[in-house]
Amino acid sequence: MEIKVLGPGCAKCKTIFGIIQRVVNDNNLDATVTKVEDIMEIMNYNIISTPAVVVDGEVKIKGHVPTESEIRKILGL
Repeated sequence: MEIKVLGPGCAKCKTIFGIIQRVVNDNNLDATVTKVEDIMEIMNYNIISTPAVVVDGEVKIKGHVPTESEIRKILGL
């Protein structure tokens, strides 16, 4: 599984990255979590507001900081 956090490096983006890392580690998921801060790459996903979460190429969350339970749901837990 490939998970990307899209955003310019703001506090919200860092918070989401931390939540996702914790969920992945706590559940021993085989996942790669990366942070994408390059505006041109973010624009490739056709999102207007950040932060956003992309799982295996599909935008799952955009424009808000999800709760841990929301993260678990999009990861199928």
